[in-house]
Amino acid sequence: MANPRTIARLQERIRERASHCLLFELNDPRASFITITRVELAHDFSYAKIFYSVLGGEADKSKAEHMLKSAAGFIQRQVARVLDTRRVPHMHWVFDGSTEQAADMDRLIHEARARDRAINPALGLENEFAKPREDQPSPAEAAEAAKAAAEDEESDEPEEE
Repeated sequence: MANPRTIARLQERIRERASHCLLFELNDPRASFITITRVELAHDFSYAKIFYSVLGGEADKSKAEHMLKSAAGFIQRQVARVLDTRRVPHMHWVFDGSTEQAADMDRLIHEARARDRAINPALGLENEFAKPREDQPSPAEAAEAAKAAAEDEESDEPEEE
């Protein structure tokens, strides 16, 4: 079994070289907007899963997948040039949907925060996840203080008869 540092180093070299091939050496217009997100290398160096993401719709994903399958041999030969190993891992391309999931999660968070501000306008637009400064109250504390001050003003007014 290989050292985990060695595996991590080779994974990074594979990622860098495959990215370089996609950017500069392939003259295929379908290679645009492809990002290699990570590489998982088997402990015996027999195969490597290369995870990629594509900017665009379903048609762009399909085109990128077909392009990567057709260019797999060329990219594998280019990667073999920079690896100092006895065997060259077989490249397996896997679509990585984590960027889409992150965008969806970000959209949901923004929608939830907008609904919270609609329910309680005292929250304001500042970031409630940021650490408040010690000399200033948090938005929730400021809202409670404003509410208490309004109640005090109502009780201080003299009643007219």
